[in-house]
Amino acid sequence: MALPNRKKKLMEDDEVIVMENVSKSYQAGIPALSNVSLKIKKGEFVFVVGDSGSGKSTFIKLLLREIVPTEGNLYVLNYNLNKIKHRKIPKFRRNLGVVFQDFRLLKDRNVYENVAFAQRIIQVPGKQIRKNVPKVLATVGLAGKYKAKPGKLSGGEQQRVAIARALVNRPTVLLADEPTGNLDPNNSMEIMRLLEEINNAGTTVIMVTHNKDIVNAMQKRVITLRKGVIVSDHERGGYDDED
Repeated sequence: MALPNRKKKLMEDDEVIVMENVSKSYQAGIPALSNVSLKIKKGEFVFVVGDSGSGKSTFIKLLLREIVPTEGNLYVLNYNLNKIKHRKIPKFRRNLGVVFQDFRLLKDRNVYENVAFAQRIIQVPGKQIRKNVPKVLATVGLAGKYKAKPGKLSGGEQQRVAIARALVNRPTVLLADEPTGNLDPNNSMEIMRLLEEINNAGTTVIMVTHNKDIVNAMQKRVITLRKGVIVSDHERGGYDDED
């Protein structure tokens, strides 16, 4: 008797990201990333570091499927991002939370509405939104600020709103792109403590940064990019300053 066809498993059960010899060139054949291979497992906290031009932004854009590899294979949450159909990209992105350096909040809406907006996009029922938003605001320490407009908040509080918005849809992976870039050292460490709590609760956190003090203090996995190439990948690592 013939065995039924089964969909080929793209990743191991404990993996969330797999890159196999991934390169990305934009123009003139100059690679922004060159022959990058790595695996990131569920529940990891990973820093991706490197100077300007090292390929960090390209790395994030690839994971979000804003761009596709020029060469190699990229799998995220068992999606083949080389071959994913355009209509399936929104569904794929629901599994990712994203936090940016510049917060990207809706200035004309209060804290509650900024977070609820992420739920309305995916058509979560209003009754559920009214449960989920206060819960996630409490998680990031903003339970009492739900009526405030972003302009009335400190930079650290605005970033907490952005994190709440990224978390409200319960993503498997949180991508943080320079989330402390516009914050002072005290607020930066508060945000890092929050991200560590989120990671300890089971969310995989991947953070792109050039903040040496944070990377050295946190002692997480550190992937260092230089001119599009991984030059080091260390568990409990620090910021690699070597040329």
